Amino acid sequence: MNSLIKSTARCLWSGAAVFVPRQADGRVLLASARFLCSAADLQKDLGDMVKKDKVVVFMKGTPVQPMCGFSNAVVQILRMHGVDNYAAYNVLEDQDLREGVKLFSNWPTIPQVYFNGEFVGGCDILLQMHQNGDLVEELNKLGIHSALLDAEKESK
Repeated sequence: MNSLIKSTARCLWSGAAVFVPRQADGRVLLASARFLCSAADLQKDLGDMVKKDKVVVFMKGTPVQPMCGFSNAVVQILRMHGVDNYAAYNVLEDQDLREGVKLFSNWPTIPQVYFNGEFVGGCDILLQMHQNGDLVEELNKLGIHSALLDAEKESK
């Protein structure tokens, strides 16, 4: 709730116009106006967050302490490829973030992975990309050399 209040205040403080029409029965729908304002602000913030770093993960827990098996699998896949420098956001700390990122990506589950601001998918998609070799190629496009290529060379 605290983050909702902060988002609403930030939205109102930024000069966003808030028009709340009276209903036929005379009620004013201030709460829904706040929600729309904060939701729009959160979506903008999410857009900025996913573009800030080459690799962004919205997960349950942290890379050091994942709080679900799927988030742990994403962390392990990235670790196998030598990707240690990425932005990770713990959705368990902020319910608005947890629900907002699902709306932002139009993807119902967590974790969610972004490369260069583009939604990649969840654990299942990242695992599939890892298994079929696409992840090495996508990381290469980001300028990230996969550690698995080095391990493959050493084993030959």
